[in-house]
Amino acid sequence: MASPRRPVEVTPLRIGALARESGVKLSTLRFYERRKLLLPMDRSESGQRLYGPEAAIRVRFIRRSQELGFTLKEVSAVLALTDRRGTPTRDVARFAEAKVQAIDARIDDLRRMRRAIITLMAEGFCPPDTVCPIQASLGAPAPQAKRKPRA
Repeated sequence: MASPRRPVEVTPLRIGALARESGVKLSTLRFYERRKLLLPMDRSESGQRLYGPEAAIRVRFIRRSQELGFTLKEVSAVLALTDRRGTPTRDVARFAEAKVQAIDARIDDLRRMRRAIITLMAEGFCPPDTVCPIQASLGAPAPQAKRKPRA
């Protein structure tokens, strides 16, 4: 007869240990806490924040998402989706699709900027005693991005 399994005890991480494990500063963790992106699971008797083992994964997710261009508001929305039990994958997929569309729009903007700068450079850049075409071009109203009609 097998012996009953005892639950595995998890040693909570203090904020300093979490900072070291996740590669961020203490101030970053406190900032995430103020933004409700990361919450301690408890506090010690002396009032120190205590985090569960999943906290380091969450912090690395937040940092990596920021590196990929997600805003903290977007990260918060994704975390809210994934924190809910039973969140359909399609909800996260819709969020990702919207981000891809925003990235594509930004790429289009960057390509237009690149073409404009190359054209301006070919025109002689900024001849002396004239209005610099780069300044004139950058001061002009931006072209509106074409929007896809909603289905």
